[in-house]
Amino acid sequence: MLNSIYPMSDPLKEYLVVNLQVKELGRKDILLKSGHICRSIYFIESGLLRCYYMQQDHEVCSWFMKEGDVIVSVESFFEQKESREYIQAIENSVLHYLSFEKLEYIYRNFLEFNYIGRVLVQKYYKQSEQRLYSIRMQRGLDRFEYLKINHPDLIKRVEQKQLASYLGITEQYLCMLKGTGKQKKRLIS
Repeated sequence: MLNSIYPMSDPLKEYLVVNLQVKELGRKDILLKSGHICRSIYFIESGLLRCYYMQQDHEVCSWFMKEGDVIVSVESFFEQKESREYIQAIENSVLHYLSFEKLEYIYRNFLEFNYIGRVLVQKYYKQSEQRLYSIRMQRGLDRFEYLKINHPDLIKRVEQKQLASYLGITEQYLCMLKGTGKQKKRLIS
């Protein structure tokens, strides 16, 4: 995946082969807890993870990451400070990861990786902007429609409670929105 963004030198490939580690998570395993420092950056080979915050006594889902994505608590990782969020596996997952120090080493010693890093940061910054726009400017129905069009697999893979939290709507409203499509299909048939 990284090589498809920009060709990597053989020494960089060798460094990654030696230094990338693998972590397997079971469904509901916690990768990062609030108050801990995110010390590694993870590439998701398989599975689905979510990020959430605790607000009083309930969880507020802020994003989901799946196969082919990079997952990290951004502020915690890049500033090496305590996280305010949790990262949890929703499905059994296989992750490849590098420590903060090893990633910094790569940036200093393999200049081509700076291009790869920039492309990845642009991708996730764009997603973050889309999410903020959605939260601030769109109604719950519009957020659901966007998700249905751009990430339909999440509707099937994520628990309704977590999906409703992510969309900023109630579970009942999400249930109604999911049912609306089925009702339309029945009317057309």
